[in-house]
Amino acid sequence: MARVNIDESFTMAMSSLWSNKLRTFLTLLGIIIGVLTIIAVVSIIQGLNNYVYTKMSFYGANDFSVSKFSFAGNSLEEYREQLKRKNLTLEDMYVLRRLCSTCRLVGASTETSRTVKFGSNSLKNVGVGGYTHVDHLIGSVHELERGRQILQDDVEHSRFVCIIGQDVRKNLFPYRDPLGKWIKVGARNFLVIGIGKEKGKLLGFSQDSYVRIPITTFQKVYGTRRSININIHTASQEEMGKAQEEVRTILRSRRHLSFEEKDDFSFRTSETFIQIYKNATSSIYFAMIAISAIALIVGGIVIMNIMLVSVTERIKEIGIRMAVGARRMDIMFQFLVEAAVISTTGGLIGILIGFIIAKIVTAATSLPSTLEPASIIVAIAVSMSVGLFFGLYPANKAARLNPIDALRSEQ
Repeated sequence: MARVNIDESFTMAMSSLWSNKLRTFLTLLGIIIGVLTIIAVVSIIQGLNNYVYTKMSFYGANDFSVSKFSFAGNSLEEYREQLKRKNLTLEDMYVLRRLCSTCRLVGASTETSRTVKFGSNSLKNVGVGGYTHVDHLIGSVHELERGRQILQDDVEHSRFVCIIGQDVRKNLFPYRDPLGKWIKVGARNFLVIGIGKEKGKLLGFSQDSYVRIPITTFQKVYGTRRSININIHTASQEEMGKAQEEVRTILRSRRHLSFEEKDDFSFRTSETFIQIYKNATSSIYFAMIAISAIALIVGGIVIMNIMLVSVTERIKEIGIRMAVGARRMDIMFQFLVEAAVISTTGGLIGILIGFIIAKIVTAATSLPSTLEPASIIVAIAVSMSVGLFFGLYPANKAARLNPIDALRSEQ
């Protein structure tokens, strides 16, 4: 009996949808908008999550850096306070190399941006970084396509040598080999000794627009007044925690900080960047969920109103069904199925459109997107639940009609 009721209710629901196409579209619109918003946002967020955890590791699992500034400043006042901190210097790096027993490798880096030229070709806003000879082994390992890395001798003698990224190679040397050529970085000439492997884009930004030079050369050209980042590699994650405490003790002693004073430097790890990313995307995520929830509620109210109209239009049909033996539960079940069919159809359409929108955004912005099966199931369940919840009142109203009054209706 239940099987027949399900089939019959489903057939009647689809027939009602098909015979009132405009009304059906307007009924579905709220559900479609709500679900497509959820699916589009969730697809992009899930894609970004996967991307972040696999590619956005600026530091390895056992690596961290020490910086003058906190990467996650919460206010302008906090930033102003950090400006007053002492700079980290190469001398700090050398002390850590000598005294930190759990630090396997200790390097340093600092950055600016300049226009890079070769002949008539040029590239603006190229990241120019000063590095030590060990930094390519710390954190996000910098592999070369050809050439050699910066050597300790290059750093000690402040040589004017450089490693270039693929964007620089393609723009400055489209038809020739850059190795052994001199390029102009800002106002100074540098000899190209290496070409980095292509890394591609990260969240739409190129990772290949860079020039790497010895950090001592960087300070000779651009001055020593800016703070450096001290980059540290340890043997394991367990050792990393010990190394951070050891580095903290050494730096606090060098800076003559009392027990009550806070650190005037900050640690950065891969988890730091991932946590900042999570905080940024969670705000967007919850905002879009709130908008979607409003759209779903509006869609549910529209479904309830349309179902009430449907009940009014079909009073005589309800009376006939009751007269031939249909129970109140059968009538209620029929209208609940219709409401669920309407909302689920809107949910399926919303999933399809949302996925298409996410792929369009990916194609236009290079932001990755992916859609997990669990998200599709949740979206369908939510849209069906909205239909059942808002269809409950019209279904209950239909089930409570008096069969005699229903049969007398002129509807």
